[in-house]
Amino acid sequence: MARTDAVVLGAGIVGTSVALHLVKRGLSVALVDRGGPGEETSYGNAGVIEGETVFPPAFPPSLWSLLRVGIKRSPEANYHILSLPKVAPWLFSFWVASRPKKLMEFAYAMRPLFSRAVAEHEALMGESGALPYLRKTGWAKIYRSEKTFAQMAPELELADKFGLGYRVLDPAGMLALEPALKPHFERAIFWPGAASLSNPLAVTRAYYARYEALGGISLQGDARTLRRNGTTWRVDTAEGPVEAQHAIVSLGPWTPDLLEPMGIHLPLGIKRGYHRHFRLAGNVPMTRPVVDPDNGYCVTPMEQGIRLTTGAEFADRDAGPTPVQFERLMPRALEVYPLGERVEEATWLGKRPCFPDSRPVIGPAPGQTALWLAYGHAHWGLTLGPTTGRLVADLVTGATPFCDPAPYAAERFLRQQDPA
Repeated sequence: MARTDAVVLGAGIVGTSVALHLVKRGLSVALVDRGGPGEETSYGNAGVIEGETVFPPAFPPSLWSLLRVGIKRSPEANYHILSLPKVAPWLFSFWVASRPKKLMEFAYAMRPLFSRAVAEHEALMGESGALPYLRKTGWAKIYRSEKTFAQMAPELELADKFGLGYRVLDPAGMLALEPALKPHFERAIFWPGAASLSNPLAVTRAYYARYEALGGISLQGDARTLRRNGTTWRVDTAEGPVEAQHAIVSLGPWTPDLLEPMGIHLPLGIKRGYHRHFRLAGNVPMTRPVVDPDNGYCVTPMEQGIRLTTGAEFADRDAGPTPVQFERLMPRALEVYPLGERVEEATWLGKRPCFPDSRPVIGPAPGQTALWLAYGHAHWGLTLGPTTGRLVADLVTGATPFCDPAPYAAERFLRQQDPA
């Protein structure tokens, strides 16, 4: 039987980053997953390290936009009608968290994590040989009308207060940055401090290789076998059981499968999302991700081609794919982006683990000893993987945390459930 200081469950970008930070602190660590590193939710993102995020995606702001989603005409979101009774309580909480006061709370609570995101990635990429995948070219968002651009005013005001740099551009200014685009929009905002990756999977694998090079153990196993064994945690793997003083759960959308049998019920929702790869039409390359918030998708250059990612789909986590959002967004996307033929026939489906307030849970598990949680990063798993790893390492080793972990504590939801 293997004995370690810590066992990390889940080898996505968050779990791998946690394991790497722990082994860098001198702990013996076992990283357990049923598959390879970064092959699930971590694989399919837009590749953006969003250090300049201010507000999260919010509930549809108008009755018209909500109606478009309801009648399945919006490219921004889709849903399975049979899943609505199950997801309705989460959607109500998400609606509450989308009010201006709550969005402001998110912005201040998450700023310590976002502010370090690019630097933490760059440090790990430097030591793991992954810097060739890093692009420090920022990213941009285009707005189809002056009305939707005007809705950005509160966010830009707060960005000014935080000292975040951005540039408001007209179509000509945006085309100077990305000449391949077509000017079917009214305004754009360029965020130069963001970074992006040309191959997120390769970066996760590089962090994983660095973890192993520093002496970390990698094992295949089922996280649901985790159980308390006296003063330690024990999990079964293909190589035999592993016991550890600390267990860190970073299973993304599968975390409830482990926690709920322990009596830990937290309001995790799933925003499913899809992507497809396209060849570039024409000879002018794209050099950075570009988002169309009015239609809920992102176009980003990857090694595999131009990746087109969708907005959210609300359905059972394990339901079959229904990539109908592409039918709604492709006409709009082709108005602006130089998308050619598809690179492959397959459509990728991933599951974003999201809490209603869009903040992750990072910290101790309620009612358990030496069990730590690091999941629910919503749209920012890639962005916040290394930052989360550092914070978890601070907490597990008893170091002074680099920021106050209270805004990410699981107890924030338990307090809400308390009838007193």
